[in-house]
Amino acid sequence: MEKEVGPVYGKTTEPSKSDTMESGDQSGVHMKKELGLFGAVAIIVGTIIGSGIFVSPAGVLKDTGSVGLSLLVWIGCGVLSTIGALCYAELGTTITKSGADYAYLYEAFGPLPAFLQLWVNLIVIRPTSQAIVALTFGNYIIKPAFPECSPPPVAVSLLAAVCIVTLTIINAMSVRVAARVQGLFTVAKLAALVLIIIAGIVFMAMGKVNNFKKPFEGSVTDVKGISLAIYSALFSYAGWNFLNFVTEEIEDSQKTLPRAIYISLPIVSFVYVMANVAYFTRMDVPEIISSLETAVIFGNKFLGVMSWIIPVFVALSCFGGVNGLLFTSGRLFFVGAREGHLPEVMGMIHSKRLTPLPAILFTGALSVIMLMFSDNIYSLINYVSFVQWLSVGGSIAAMIYLRYKRPNMDRPIKFNIAIPIIFIGACIFLLVASLFAAPRDTGLGCLITLTGIPVYFIFIAWKNKPKSFNRIVVSWTNAFQKIFEVVRQTEKCE
Repeated sequence: MEKEVGPVYGKTTEPSKSDTMESGDQSGVHMKKELGLFGAVAIIVGTIIGSGIFVSPAGVLKDTGSVGLSLLVWIGCGVLSTIGALCYAELGTTITKSGADYAYLYEAFGPLPAFLQLWVNLIVIRPTSQAIVALTFGNYIIKPAFPECSPPPVAVSLLAAVCIVTLTIINAMSVRVAARVQGLFTVAKLAALVLIIIAGIVFMAMGKVNNFKKPFEGSVTDVKGISLAIYSALFSYAGWNFLNFVTEEIEDSQKTLPRAIYISLPIVSFVYVMANVAYFTRMDVPEIISSLETAVIFGNKFLGVMSWIIPVFVALSCFGGVNGLLFTSGRLFFVGAREGHLPEVMGMIHSKRLTPLPAILFTGALSVIMLMFSDNIYSLINYVSFVQWLSVGGSIAAMIYLRYKRPNMDRPIKFNIAIPIIFIGACIFLLVASLFAAPRDTGLGCLITLTGIPVYFIFIAWKNKPKSFNRIVVSWTNAFQKIFEVVRQTEKCE
């Protein structure tokens, strides 16, 4: 049975001619389940560990004021991320569609909230996140050639573009190869952090423990400072829910997804805390606060002539982070198109490679375009951090809502209700704190999100569009199908 999906500008019940031309018998045209446990763990760990742990310690320490409190923030954010991931383990095994927050909001609250979440991801969150991590890659990969000064911005942007284009091609060509790339670079970034941790242990054995003698001296007490520190640390933990974007491609997802979460979050939390401990063994508090490249300065102190290793490892970490973002972004837009919320062609897959090629190419192209506005993309991502946490909180609210509205849903995993309640309480705290800490950015983020409302009612809710308009859309859809050799995904009848 074929699942018909009409274009965002009006559904059509007629199959595209190119569907018949390119696919023949479509009974088997669907994306394969190619992600095993290692691949699933690599997506979570590889997406979480980007550039954050190498640069964020300065921000967390500055906002907390002391070594002890900063470590407590890192531990607390690890625990909070783990609790959130447990909630998503239940959500992902209950609602087995890919798309994560988009799918969960759609299931519980309907199409409009889901579309607004998709909209803000489409125009800001995903392309800017991918561009920022790619720029960080470009900056660090060229850093050894400019040890005493900042690299040329043009060179950094060019390398960032090469990074995005390369990974877009890989993700468009093969799910298996993209998963292997993610696994390889996850191992590389863990190796870098293990190197830092081992160095820290050696320095502690040598008696470099001055920063731990009075760990809470200078701690801040105001809520604003602590909340900003929490935001900085949580930025480094971002990605713990990304495996849920590709649920449909996980082998035996009801077992693999929760197992991957149980393995990944403790690993990341332990590595993050121990990396911070290592930094404190060799750098004093003012030095860390004044540094935007904590890991690089740490490497300079213990690696000497081999200090170039750290920026290269940071670059590799960012490369893997971009891969994880592209991989999951493509699936988000693919699912949105499949539900009729984006142009139909973005919900199609390559007839032979079985990858969501149009969605991958779209998110890659949008990210490259964002590089042209590199001076402003950091501001854009600040505007929507509030919306990101609102989206996560909405998903947990959906989980609680479905517990009571549809108690008979099949739930392979069901945690105590206290776990989602604790997490949604933390989300509320973060949302309220951001309102007070950055009201302008929060307001602009909400404004960007609300621009999706007229788009929804004009292009999606309005069904009786002119026939001439629909013919143009179908014509363009057929043309893109022929160019990219893509077809609608099919589903077998149960």
